[in-house]
Amino acid sequence: MKRVLFVDDDPALLDGLRRRMYRAKSKWEMSFVPSGALAVEQLESQRYDAIVTDMRMAQMDGAQLLEVASEKSPETIRIVLSGYAEERQVLRLVPLAHQYIAKPCEPERLEQIIERCVQLQDLLREPRVRAAVGRIRQLPALPRVYARLRDVMAREGTSAAEVAEVISADSAVTAKVLHVVNSAFFRHARPIRRIEQAVVHLGFNAIRNLALSAEVFCAWSRADLPAGFEPEELQEHARNVASGARALAGGSAWADDALLAGLLHDIGYWVLLQQCPHEVVRAVALAEERKLPLCDAERVVLDATHAEVGAYLLGLWGLPYSILEAIAFHHDPAPAAQTAFDLLAAVAVAQTLVADSEPRRSGLRDRGLSTPIDGHYLATLGAPFGWAEAVRRVHESSTQEDRSDV
Repeated sequence: MKRVLFVDDDPALLDGLRRRMYRAKSKWEMSFVPSGALAVEQLESQRYDAIVTDMRMAQMDGAQLLEVASEKSPETIRIVLSGYAEERQVLRLVPLAHQYIAKPCEPERLEQIIERCVQLQDLLREPRVRAAVGRIRQLPALPRVYARLRDVMAREGTSAAEVAEVISADSAVTAKVLHVVNSAFFRHARPIRRIEQAVVHLGFNAIRNLALSAEVFCAWSRADLPAGFEPEELQEHARNVASGARALAGGSAWADDALLAGLLHDIGYWVLLQQCPHEVVRAVALAEERKLPLCDAERVVLDATHAEVGAYLLGLWGLPYSILEAIAFHHDPAPAAQTAFDLLAAVAVAQTLVADSEPRRSGLRDRGLSTPIDGHYLATLGAPFGWAEAVRRVHESSTQEDRSDV
């Protein structure tokens, strides 16, 4: 049974939270404590899957508590439930809280968020790898620009100028977004030089997704890495998969999500290369020695794949389930039990075709999967096109991207 720790120093609020969460007692073992100090004692005495804390508390506030929690129990999911929204204090939570939930919050929504987070833990059976994800500091648990965009866009009557202002506050993210907007992804007749123009042309959802991927790319380390995992090559691969997935999505309602899922499908390598690079090297060597798909070798060495690690991290950020699924299973869709051509299928097909065209990454390809990604796979899903058309779309999108002058 999952264990969840709730912390609030207001006795009335804590009792109210206990009553509201009563119906979850059949699936969770819940503890309710009235201070950060007592919460630390609980974390030292037993393992918790999630901690949910208020921000404003005497002696030890929510940020201080989560700082301690991240050190003492890094595999525990860290959630803030608070009505305190002073920006300077909230920014302290950026590298610490996996989720920030504003009060008041309906118990059903709180339960859903906690449930989604703890279920994602099951993707990673190895506690050491979960702990590695929890110890990340260089990449915020929820990227700041993306978090602000999500809040701004949730307000009624938000303007393009307000959205542009949020992005423009970070020059690195601004540059990355404009780079992608002016690339062959979008084929604009004239260059777009201002973020507000990009917001108007692409719409809120697309620009929010681009900002998230830009923030991730800006944080990617330039440290010495194994051959085939250089940031520039990984990002080029991600852009090609993203453009291919978007081309396969056509005019569907999930085309923007296809772009984002493609851009972030290998984000799990960011975690692994930061926290356990030697294990990644061992997995590559094992794959070459035994002629295994790299994902299989990763599971042998790490008890998890980069795809599962990536889905876990993005799930903590609160991205939609369809994107998590596409990232978790983009090498092998079999566990997803698909019934139609969807976001996962678009990313899986694009990843397969792009990898086949990248000789420098030939040693990193995943072969021998339980779900071969081919024409039969498309036919089984009732895709609106066959394999030849899929090849044409992905090839055309990557060729146009190569021709981009930005």
